[in-house]
Amino acid sequence: MTIPLEELPVARLPEVARELEDLGYTDLWTAEGMGADGFTPLAAAAAVTTRVHLGIAIAPAFTRGPALLAQTAATLAAMVPGRFTLGIGASSNVIVEQWNGIPYEKPLSRSRDLLRFLRPALAGERVDQTYDTFAVHGFRLGVVPDPAPRLLLAGLRGKMLELAGAEADGAVLNWLSAEDVGRVAPQVHAGGEGKEIVARILVAPTRDAELARAVARRMITTYLNVPVYRQFHASLGRDELEPMWKLWDEGDRRGALEAVPEAVIDELVVHGSPEECRDHIARFTEHGVTVPVAHLLPVEANALQACRDLAPR
Repeated sequence: MTIPLEELPVARLPEVARELEDLGYTDLWTAEGMGADGFTPLAAAAAVTTRVHLGIAIAPAFTRGPALLAQTAATLAAMVPGRFTLGIGASSNVIVEQWNGIPYEKPLSRSRDLLRFLRPALAGERVDQTYDTFAVHGFRLGVVPDPAPRLLLAGLRGKMLELAGAEADGAVLNWLSAEDVGRVAPQVHAGGEGKEIVARILVAPTRDAELARAVARRMITTYLNVPVYRQFHASLGRDELEPMWKLWDEGDRRGALEAVPEAVIDELVVHGSPEECRDHIARFTEHGVTVPVAHLLPVEANALQACRDLAPR
């Protein structure tokens, strides 16, 4: 499950984390976009749980300096030995440039260099290295986690997925269907055996299909017109989104919203009864996802009750 639950005050996160662990959820993961930062909710969950695995998907590769990112990840990993995974990713020009005033340059190279820095740094080695996109001189962690956290890289296609397989412990996927996983996961596994595939899955936990699709349409027009996601879905052959893309380019936002096909919504967003949602999520694991992470969309007033209804059986 993705934490914090968007419909609840973050002050309730400790009690929510305890309950989610008691309900049988194996993992609690954060994101870092428009809401909470990615590490503070995990620290709160770390203080009140004993078994559940904690992960961030993802920490942007640009917005923290390499040493600070290593320190933050190492501290959290040391708090919950063996229970933390660090996911990093290139993020987007909006978050990096428009929100943080940092040039969004060479995202693939930056991600590669960060992986190559984090691996020895989190093992407690002294790092004195000039990489292609940054340099770190004379750095050594004061808190060395044992074991070091696993490192994942977010990717949509091509070279980023290949990098995830070659130099990370696996990949983080999002905004794809269960069937799409079967097409992209082999690019990660080409880098070696034992790769983890984490997928954030959008879940609208309601039997009201019209409500679920209305919320999903807004999400799809917001995200899938971002160039990287648009290119990703074009590469997957999702030609049925062409009318939506065309209307969006013409400035017709209402028309673009209405042009999102129901079939695409039903592929990309899980909705229905708890049983139907669990069955749909299971399709992701059948196609190669090792850690399916539900991200609840705001369709129910009681998000915690939705978690209870969706809990593993």
